[in-house]
Amino acid sequence: MASSKSPLFDTATTVGKIMSFLGVSALCGVLAAGLIFPLAATGGATAAAGTEILEELPSELREEPLSVPSHVYDADGNELATFYAENRVPVDIEDISENMTDAIVAIEDERFYEHGGVDARGLGRAIVHNVTSDSEQGASTITQQYVNNVLINADFLRGEDRLTISGSKTYADKLREMKLAVAAEEDMTKEEILEGYLNIVLLGGRNYGVEAAAQYYWGVSAADLNIPQAATLAGMVQNPNGYNPENNPETAESRRNVVLGAMLRNEYITQEEHDEAVEAPLDLDLHPEYAGCVEADSAPYFCDYVRRVILADDTFGPDQESRDQLLNRGGLEITTTLDPELQSAAQQEVEDTMTPGSVSGAAATLVTVEPGTGDIKAMAQNTEYSPEEGEGSTELNFNVDAAFGGGNGFQGGSTLKPYVAAAWLEAGHSMYEIVDAGRDQFAQGSQFRASCLPNGAATVLDDGGWSINNVMDNSKRPMTADFGLFWSVNTATVNMAYELDLCDIADLTTRLGVTQAGDGAELNPQNPSFVLGSENLSPMTQASAYAAFAADGEYCRPRAISEVTDANGNEYDVAGPQCEQAMEADSVAQLNETMTNIADYNAQDSGSSFDFPVGGKTGTNNEQSSTWFIGYSKGLSTASWVGSYADMTSLNNRNINGQVHDEVYGSTIAMPMWVDYMNQIADDYSTDDFRSPDNSPFQNPDSTDRYMGGNGREGGNTPDNDQADDGSGEDDGEGTPGGDADGGTP
Repeated sequence: MASSKSPLFDTATTVGKIMSFLGVSALCGVLAAGLIFPLAATGGATAAAGTEILEELPSELREEPLSVPSHVYDADGNELATFYAENRVPVDIEDISENMTDAIVAIEDERFYEHGGVDARGLGRAIVHNVTSDSEQGASTITQQYVNNVLINADFLRGEDRLTISGSKTYADKLREMKLAVAAEEDMTKEEILEGYLNIVLLGGRNYGVEAAAQYYWGVSAADLNIPQAATLAGMVQNPNGYNPENNPETAESRRNVVLGAMLRNEYITQEEHDEAVEAPLDLDLHPEYAGCVEADSAPYFCDYVRRVILADDTFGPDQESRDQLLNRGGLEITTTLDPELQSAAQQEVEDTMTPGSVSGAAATLVTVEPGTGDIKAMAQNTEYSPEEGEGSTELNFNVDAAFGGGNGFQGGSTLKPYVAAAWLEAGHSMYEIVDAGRDQFAQGSQFRASCLPNGAATVLDDGGWSINNVMDNSKRPMTADFGLFWSVNTATVNMAYELDLCDIADLTTRLGVTQAGDGAELNPQNPSFVLGSENLSPMTQASAYAAFAADGEYCRPRAISEVTDANGNEYDVAGPQCEQAMEADSVAQLNETMTNIADYNAQDSGSSFDFPVGGKTGTNNEQSSTWFIGYSKGLSTASWVGSYADMTSLNNRNINGQVHDEVYGSTIAMPMWVDYMNQIADDYSTDDFRSPDNSPFQNPDSTDRYMGGNGREGGNTPDNDQADDGSGEDDGEGTPGGDADGGTP
């Protein structure tokens, strides 16, 4: 292959300088006379001014990085999705078939190895043609085309309006292109120019560069392109979509044969090779590289969450537009925290629990985070990730907050009660301490202490006050905090809150990352009913908060991305686990004594079981349209949610995978789904015992005997077995919703 600097145009020599000057200067005069390109109304030049214009034009090529697709991977390196504006895989010239370089030179610039960026002979030929013919013929060399493509790429990335595309060039544009082409030939070898050109050129659809095009049309690398394949791609350069073999096979084949003729004429192929290639079919074997989360191989909702995390993080650019460009053009390699085995198990479980699209407006979800890191290990939803309208199709990610692609969340119900119990312990109380759960009415004007509010209190404002009801018989009476949480007694939780400062409860939920799904606001102590789960929360928020119970009080922000590098190997400063001690370890240990008993009892009652330590809590809202089980082992915290998302339609008496339940609670579907899923994957992470409290008041902390009545402490009747599923608390608050239906069973 020839040297980059043709002796004729080597401007280091006197002859070279003269030839270079005469070639470009003559062109200025020709352009001014209108012999090659029609005068642009906004950018003409005269022959007299040609030299001055040339002097003012830039001599350095304004380059920007080529647009390269970004790839998202799970923690094991499996690709989840690709993002791109231009499908491109840059390769070195050594990795491009000689057939391809021969074909492109033969059809686009047969004197490529002889000229110095501007081909005077080709220019003269074009002048004669344009003077003597009604049609126009260009004379752009491969170097000029390369320069033009680089300018287009730079203009786009810099947000400049005027691109030097064909048909929009002024004389000044063409002069600039030619001057830069000569300069490029001075700075680059022919091989470098050819490599750059073959990596930047559009070859149909959104396929840029020969490697991406070869992979797309035939599933081969650019290094393995045969003669007819190379000729097909080379033929597309002039009209990438018009000569696209996928959409216009006959036209593409005809154009390919023209290229083959040029290759024969320039002695790149023999007559025999030419004849064989002309007879060859296009033989396409399409391998589309789908873009975006809609085409994600797995975990499309997690993919969407990752995309939104990047768009929201100034690590990846000063504004959302620049971050979006980086994602679609920067060649990012994004490694996430997703565990493919957990994700596969979670997705299968939500679909087995509720067949996609089978229950109108309802869904099942699972999301798992790792205590101690916050790493998101699985995020599954039984709907199809799709922008198309249809039953069971939605782009809404029910596992996350609205800011990251979710909706407004779901009422937490009794899953909020452990936070009240945690605040109770932090205030110096014990789970064995007696709570007066007999008070079930707070008159209008009643005040709950709330030191962070302007008047230091939250006031019950509703006409008729706030009435609280339970389901379990004989539950409006004194009882231990432990007993009240175990049986999810509404009056016990409310009266614990009454003895506390509501702002302390809200402060604890804030430390545990609990915010409202719709707007990200902290829980508001202005309305005391928040302690019964009236606020809307996302499953991931809940899973992350409960993970702190597994991690001895250490809360870690949810984390989806572990590593990011760009196309040049630059590594972005992606934050590691962001954790802080949100609760005292001993308070958590006391809480876990009750939480493990709740999980054990509910599992047995729902016909499920697990053989490793688990803490957790069910939850159901008043309408029984939103049901939960949030549970945790030492190594994993998972929120299981089953409910209605289109409206507040109850799950009662609806056919869910062949079963119809008169009443649906957290222990009915959500908890068995959680148990089935966790039994498959829990052993992949720690299943050690939780920390024991330093001074437990319980002689037999792992026994549920103390919850069954007649133990000399609670008294009263043993609850009916019929109520051992989640009961339904009534909302008699007249505008002060309790948001809770777990008023008497765990």
